[in-house]
Amino acid sequence: MKIALAHKKLELRGGTERVFFQTAVGLRDRGHDVHLFCQKFCVAVPKGIASHRVPGLSWPRTARLLTFGFLAPKFIARFGCDVLLSFDRLVKQDLFRSGGGAHKNFIAKMQAHCGRLKSLWYQLSPYHRLVLAVEKRQLSPSGSWKIIAVCEQTRREMIDAYGIAESRVEVIHNGVDHKRFHPGRRKDCANRIRAEFGIAAEGRVVLFVGTGFRRKGLDRLLRLWQHDAPPNCYLLVVGNDAQLAGYRKRWRGKNQVIFAGPRSNVEDYYAAADLLVLPSVQEAFGNVVLEALASGLPVLTVAGVGALDKAGEELREGILNDPDDIAEIRAKILRLTNPLPWPSLSRQARAMAEKYSWDAYLDQVERLLCDFVTASPQPVPAVPKAMPALRAAQKGR
Repeated sequence: MKIALAHKKLELRGGTERVFFQTAVGLRDRGHDVHLFCQKFCVAVPKGIASHRVPGLSWPRTARLLTFGFLAPKFIARFGCDVLLSFDRLVKQDLFRSGGGAHKNFIAKMQAHCGRLKSLWYQLSPYHRLVLAVEKRQLSPSGSWKIIAVCEQTRREMIDAYGIAESRVEVIHNGVDHKRFHPGRRKDCANRIRAEFGIAAEGRVVLFVGTGFRRKGLDRLLRLWQHDAPPNCYLLVVGNDAQLAGYRKRWRGKNQVIFAGPRSNVEDYYAAADLLVLPSVQEAFGNVVLEALASGLPVLTVAGVGALDKAGEELREGILNDPDDIAEIRAKILRLTNPLPWPSLSRQARAMAEKYSWDAYLDQVERLLCDFVTASPQPVPAVPKAMPALRAAQKGR
């Protein structure tokens, strides 16, 4: 198949961006003719994959959304691909993979956890109003044939938010690189990372990984470290945020909180940690959760995260009942970093992550792409104007 994949950027920062990249490489390796359509290429395009720069404005974000969302489908149509799978906000595509669920739900959750002025901003912001307008068209039957949700909760939220027919939304879990994220890395990385940041050998490392600290729930963790930090526990924050400099200034040298910033070798930080905590305000699949599990880390996070769909009873102890209750967060951090049950939890985490593979993900994506191509009516060839006799014969049949 000649497959078009669309996202505004080709890069390796962010969960959706990494899945986009992995999908392109995986479909190429399965013999498909893969074409990438992006406004920006921030990393090298893998060999054997065609790339096309979609014209449009890249700043501000409202203009970027407007130009990419409306112009990309028309631009892509020129290339005669068999099927278009979008990972971004487009008004029209054949299949749409939703990495974060409905934006309508995102706004509702963020409004519930911010002040009145910020809530009003979400309501009146031209950017968010435009996202909702594009989303409404994108999720309609004329906007996409099928929608891929990353977990069951995301699927249900989209169906409920827009009244989508259940048959149009399918769940396909992400995969994880079992070699890159592996418990065996602890021997090589743990001491080096701890020494880099001055973490005591006997200290327990609570890791936070994410971009966009407010949405990922970092403020909930910082409240705990400010008032009643778990004893002998360091909070190591890996990731980026528009306010990263302010966070670093406020917490420099305080309460065993360390801001490492964005890191490309995030697997080394899982290897140095004892627990991943992700108390997100809004979360769909949680790629970092699956990466941590594959690295042998227990996880503390919120209900509904798709990476824990197949979690056993002990690992489900890491699901928070009330993410705003810092006493609950503290108690569960102490329980999940306890050295006695930790080895068993680590083995269970790895075993669960092994249920998720990129091959299984690609099998399901490939099936949906083939189903669309098979179901699509084939155009009837036009009769050339130079063949009037054949035209007359066809009419006479």
